[in-house]
Amino acid sequence: MSTSPARTSLSPRRVFALARKEALQIIRDPSAVLIAFVLPVILLFLFAYAVSLDVRAVRIGLVVESDAAGARELAAAFSGTRYFEITPARDRREVATRLVAGELRGFVVIPQDFDKRLLARSGGSLIQVITDGSQPNTANFVSNYAQGVIQTWLGSRAGAVQPQVAVEQRFWFNPELESRRFLVPGAIAIVMTMIGTLLTALVIAREWERGTMEAVMSTPALAIEILLAKLLPYFVLGLVTTLGCALLSIGVFGLPLEGSWFALLAISCAFLVPALGQGLLISAVTRNQFIAAQAALLSGFLPAFLLSGFLFEIDSMPLPIQWLTSIVPARYFVASLQTVFLAGDVWPQFMVNMLAMLAIGTVFFVVASKKTRKTLD
Repeated sequence: MSTSPARTSLSPRRVFALARKEALQIIRDPSAVLIAFVLPVILLFLFAYAVSLDVRAVRIGLVVESDAAGARELAAAFSGTRYFEITPARDRREVATRLVAGELRGFVVIPQDFDKRLLARSGGSLIQVITDGSQPNTANFVSNYAQGVIQTWLGSRAGAVQPQVAVEQRFWFNPELESRRFLVPGAIAIVMTMIGTLLTALVIAREWERGTMEAVMSTPALAIEILLAKLLPYFVLGLVTTLGCALLSIGVFGLPLEGSWFALLAISCAFLVPALGQGLLISAVTRNQFIAAQAALLSGFLPAFLLSGFLFEIDSMPLPIQWLTSIVPARYFVASLQTVFLAGDVWPQFMVNMLAMLAIGTVFFVVASKKTRKTLD
């Protein structure tokens, strides 16, 4: 009695058949549709409107102790800026208690002898700025912008000495200085990290729980063919979700797309390799959907959120943490998306980031294939 030799070559036919089965399973699974299409929309709206680094309409008190004309003009200059929401007062004790209670972020005091100080200009301070140091970024903004207001007011007064050198500021790539314009591309990377890793992390774990993995293992398919078949439908699903997020960002949130759609697709394809590969590795190691979901969130979402440069500058992190970010695929995806949306096609940067993402994804996929053994023990 002869036995057929073990199959060692990759069969596209078997991969296609298994991928078709997986695609039908995705279509029949309402949770997969919700995770792939509904969850990204909700998360993008939250990141676009709930997360903002713009400092505007900061609540401060304005204590005007002097009735002189100069003090009133300076008070009007503070009230006329859009960056401050002014609470007027005549005594600093009126606003000090509100600062302690957290209702105000600081207050400015125009002293009673303001006009005398203005005429003397002996290098002493003209006003006093007190800020809430429990929020350092806002405190620095209040202090710096208050100084800017008084310098602008001094420069606009009649008889003021005009500077011989004028500084003209120009902001490239985001002239409106809106944080949404670089937060939303980063949010797309965070969303796709969670979606790609979470969906694929549940694939094999779910089949082990349902008992269908034994049937898949009994087929002539190789382990690498099984993993490819699991990967391909989610790869296509991830691309569709990424394009949907990009269209939503352009049409609803008003982001520009300075680069090309081809560059956006190429970057997204490169990122989906490590995102899906990480999910496959988790699903190959764990056989429980709950554990797989927790592992996907801990190893995928949290590093992408904290170590990708989405909210926190990588250069400001300690050096060991900077080294750690080099193995986080979202780091390269965030930088590439921000560039393609705001700056355009910068292929030297794209190629370096894409190669890094593909290298990380290859490692995930190789380890996942070794962990997926065709044994039932």
